[in-house]
Amino acid sequence: MSKLRPQFWTLPLTSLTPAEWEALCDGCGKCCLNKLEYEDTGEVEFTRVACRLLDGETCRCAQYEIRHQFVPECVRLTPKNIADIAYWMPATCAYRLRFDGQPLEPWHYLISGDRETVHSSGNSVRGWTVPEFEVPEEDWDNYIIEDLS
Repeated sequence: MSKLRPQFWTLPLTSLTPAEWEALCDGCGKCCLNKLEYEDTGEVEFTRVACRLLDGETCRCAQYEIRHQFVPECVRLTPKNIADIAYWMPATCAYRLRFDGQPLEPWHYLISGDRETVHSSGNSVRGWTVPEFEVPEEDWDNYIIEDLS
């Protein structure tokens, strides 16, 4: 992290370097959960069904750099498109929090100094997802998460 500015996460998102932007991710894996969005209401519900590339133990993408080769619809979150995407990001997501002008959660590794804190505090998807290749899409509604916070 030597190339990262001190407390860069407090700066406006548009002023972050690419390395700082990537470092903002808390590693929870929640954004990799498949979601159901209802067109008539705009409501978004998260499911326990995870993207096929999510490693359920590390809560990281197994092929992050080349993920679009395997999952073309995977969103590439940027400072330019976060305004269009933030509504379906998890409420605890560092990108969403900072976009909304809120501070990072105490368990975020940039605050706690420990990348395991997101997991030990129960704020990641570690150990409770189901791979999408095991659940037909028409059954995803059986895996809706009532409270993702």
